[in-house]
Formats: sequence, C-alpha cells, structure tokens
Amino acid sequence: MNIYEQQSANRRTTVFIMVLFVAFFLAIGLGFDYFYTNFNPGGKTQFVWNSAGYYEAAHSGAARIPFGTIISLCIGLGLAGNSMFNGPRMVLRSTMARRAVSMNDREKQFMNVVEEMATAAGLPIPTAYVVPDPDLNAFATGINPANSVIAVTEGLLESLNREELQGVVAHEMSHIRNYDMRLMTIMAGMIGAIALLSDFAGRSLRFGRGSSSGGSSSGGSGKRGGGAVVLIFFVVWVVLIILAPLLSRLLAMAVSRQREYLADASGAELTRNPLALISALEKIRQAVMPTNAINNGVAHMCITDPRGSLIEEKAGFAADLLATHPPMEKRILALKAMAYQTVHPQA
Repeated sequence: MNIYEQQSANRRTTVFIMVLFVAFFLAIGLGFDYFYTNFNPGGKTQFVWNSAGYYEAAHSGAARIPFGTIISLCIGLGLAGNSMFNGPRMVLRSTMARRAVSMNDREKQFMNVVEEMATAAGLPIPTAYVVPDPDLNAFATGINPANSVIAVTEGLLESLNREELQGVVAHEMSHIRNYDMRLMTIMAGMIGAIALLSDFAGRSLRFGRGSSSGGSSSGGSGKRGGGAVVLIFFVVWVVLIILAPLLSRLLAMAVSRQREYLADASGAELTRNPLALISALEKIRQAVMPTNAINNGVAHMCITDPRGSLIEEKAGFAADLLATHPPMEKRILALKAMAYQTVHPQA
C-alpha cells in the first residue's frame, strides 16, 4: 500500500469509527428517554418499574419529545466546543510547555525545522514549544493550522540530529495538515460527555427503581412477548451505561492508532526521507522511560505512548485494545516499505 492508498484507507476507517461513536452517544440518551421519561411518539404501551421492583406495562401519558436525548446532546456539544476552543491552552498548561527561544541553539534549530516543514506542507508556521522532560516525545495541538502548536521534549532535542528532528516535526505537521488534532480534541470532549451522561443515567436509574410507584400491573398475556423484547433492550442499555466510559475510550484509542499510521506516511511524504523518521522512531523506541510531564489525557496526541508502557510493543487482541499507539515495530516496517527497502522478517 502506497502513501496515498494508506491515507484513503485510514480516513475511511476514521469516518466509520466517528459515526459509530456518535451513534453510541445518542443511543444512551435515547434509551434514557424511552425507559425513564416514557418517551413514546407512537403512543403505545410502555414498560416501567413498579413499586415492587418489577418491570411491567404502563399506560400513562407518554412524552412525545425526547428531552433527555436533546439535553444530553446539547451538553455533549457544549463540552466538545469547550475542548475545541480551550483544549490547546489546557494541553500546554498541563504539560508545563514553554515557547522555544532562539537564544538556545537546539531550540533555534527546532524553530527553523518547524518553519521548513510548514513551508513544505503549505501551512502557516505553528508555534514551537518545548516540554521540560528528559524523555523523547512530541505532540501537536490546535483547532486549525492557523493557531497550531508543535511541542517536543527537551530530551528529544538533545537526542536527535537535524534530519531525525525533521522527520518528527513532519509527522506532527501531518497531524495538523490532516486535521487530526481537531478530530482528537472533539473526541476528548465526547468522551467527557459520554462519561457525564453515563453517570447521570446510572444515578437516575438507581433513583427511579427505588422510588417509582403507581405502575399498573395490567401487563396481560398479549403484552408478554413485547415486554420480553423491551426487557432485553433494557438490559442491553444498562450494560451500555456501565461500559460507556470504557468503550468510548477504547474507540478513541482505535482512532489514535489509525492516525499514527497516517501521520507517519504523510510525514515521509513531506520530507521525502522516510529513513530519517525511521531513525528517530528507533531512538524513541529505545527510550523506555515515561514522559512524566505528559499526563494520560494527552497520551493519544503524542508520537509515542508517554506512559512508558511496553504494551504497544506487544501483539494480540488485548494489546490492540489497550495501546494508545500501534506497535513501533510495525510503524518502522511500514516506513521501510515506503523507502523501498527489503524487509527480512526476524527469526
């Protein structure tokens, strides 16, 4: 797969995951309306908890507007908007990043490389920031290319030569050019919204089950089949409420892993020198210490897992789910293939 094919495949995968993400978010809110506010636009029999703690048919007036879904969606959009407009500032503050200065030779070189890669990408020049940490890492943030930021750690500046630094900056520039940072910021807001909605729905469910009264017991044999189906849906919805925060984070990790492959490919396209990024990734891979200045909330934005975790070096279903980044070995092999090198599998 060449660079352009890889870009197209990753974009299609990302769109699919985002659609699934939004559908999942709305399903939780709509389930709350259906099971809790008695939302029923068709006016058919609803099933609610009665005073004895059983799920049964009720014929009370049904809400015709899904207020819970509308409110939860507005809250989610509000949190996502806050993440978009305040996210970059919060990220830089959380990492204690500072602006690069031209008086320092390495930081001056970093600023020059950022300017070169911005010119190659046809983008406004991002602001260069330095994170005070000895580990090797980098990330980009911003709402759009006009106000974007590229930050690298002090350890990265000390360990990489100019060509390797150029490869890393090109990788981060690709995140900016492909609007990955906007995507990941929105996803961070959606994760927070889903966690909030899940907690609210769970609390309401516990409160309602303990305090609901007045439900009719006239379920009737003709409604038992429908009641069984609704009860199954109700159980599924409760499970979604419990697992919502975990599932949403796993989806975010999946998107992050796909974007790293795309940024590697786009970065190699910008520099026309995949070998430089390969060399940089190999050095980053050897530095297994955690990036203490970067917390878990920013992990998906970095070029490698800042936790120092080796799970991304492992293979298997669990590693694929829990890693914020794809295996470094696979990324390096993909770049070698782009460089038209012969790759011999290790014994």
